[in-house]
Amino acid sequence: QVQLVESGGGLVQPGGSLRLSCTVSGSIFRIHAMNWYRQAPGKERELVARIISDDTTDYADSVKGRFTISRDNAKNTVYLQMNSLKPEDTSVYYCHVLYRRSYFATPTASWGQGTQVTVSS
Repeated sequence: QVQLVESGGGLVQPGGSLRLSCTVSGSIFRIHAMNWYRQAPGKERELVARIISDDTTDYADSVKGRFTISRDNAKNTVYLQMNSLKPEDTSVYYCHVLYRRSYFATPTASWGQGTQVTVSS
């Protein structure tokens, strides 16, 4: 059983910063991609940032220059450093990981439980 445990959400004032963490545990052969999504009330879930196995990163236009995704392979953990936060960043943030359980297994995706980020004065 693979589990994703997120932490780091909370309430922050506009212009502030937060760092989200997501640790993956369980039987994993290889992690191919680690992603952060978010979903605001009444809106579709959207990709915020991704980091793939060669450490290439990609960001949604709305967060470029403000958010940074990184990973610690030894800890199977992905981070999302969020700076210059805006009220429109308020959402539930979800960790999403694409991995294989063995060399011959097909890639599988799992989601974290979500962590609330609220940006408000």
